[in-house]
Amino acid sequence: MDYKDYYKILGVERKASADEIRKAYRKLAMKNHPDQNPGDKAAEERFKEINEAYQVLSDDQKRARYDQLGSAYNNWQGRGAPGNFDWGQWSSSGGGRVNMDDLNDLFGGSGGIDSFSDFFRAIFGGTGGASVRTSGRARPATGYQQPLSISLDEAFHGTTRQLQTEARRMEVRIPAGVKTGSKVRVAGAGPQGNDLYLIVEVDDDPRFERDGDDLRTTATVDAFTAILGGEAEVETMAGKVKLNIPAGTQPDQVFRLAGRGMPHVKNREQKGDLFVRLKVQVPKYLSSKQRDLIEEAAKIKF
Repeated sequence: MDYKDYYKILGVERKASADEIRKAYRKLAMKNHPDQNPGDKAAEERFKEINEAYQVLSDDQKRARYDQLGSAYNNWQGRGAPGNFDWGQWSSSGGGRVNMDDLNDLFGGSGGIDSFSDFFRAIFGGTGGASVRTSGRARPATGYQQPLSISLDEAFHGTTRQLQTEARRMEVRIPAGVKTGSKVRVAGAGPQGNDLYLIVEVDDDPRFERDGDDLRTTATVDAFTAILGGEAEVETMAGKVKLNIPAGTQPDQVFRLAGRGMPHVKNREQKGDLFVRLKVQVPKYLSSKQRDLIEEAAKIKF
């Protein structure tokens, strides 16, 4: 049973932050995912190791235990550590129903212990609990996680993904309104017929900043429109709309467009709001006539 350097597997330093570990995991998991490498056994093995490494390093308690005992596993290798390990096969048992639940912790639950190596089970036990000893067979897996990146547009409208298992190909529906950290459960699609959980990661969008179901963006108007009033074109997730700009609008003034945010995941008819921060653009160059008019206006006290 060889020692596994989980930091090396994920390509991070031992002092790496949780965010650095998460980003490294997502990148490697996507690269080595079986769907991206059909028939590639080496990629499949890397994929298993990557998931195993992340399951440890993303959990503060498991990471601390690994840092303390990882390199010393031979000292207690004989304390009941299990023998040969069977990964099992990708399989689907039944209809592949899809449900959506909120995820409070990125990788909560037992995480499917049967998906991990003897080294992992020797350190963390068959249940992933506090004891470093094992007692015979590991507890059956209760779930298996995979990251799933989607765009903000896909999160707004909802989308589908094709999931290929050894048994069949299925279409998984990702409901509108999901957030980073949401999980989609696909019943029976994980190893040994256990459930598969797709952990959603909504990619950043240069147009919007998301805050729950609300969105924030900026719009720009010229100084004359800000002073005199008019309209500004604002981009929303559903297309461009006209925003009424009252006379005397100040720089960085925020306008609220009700119901123009993200749909609520459990009721897509219910939407958050879009908050628009207005930027006022001062002209760099003026014609002689414009300059004369502004200078004349400047003489008038407001």
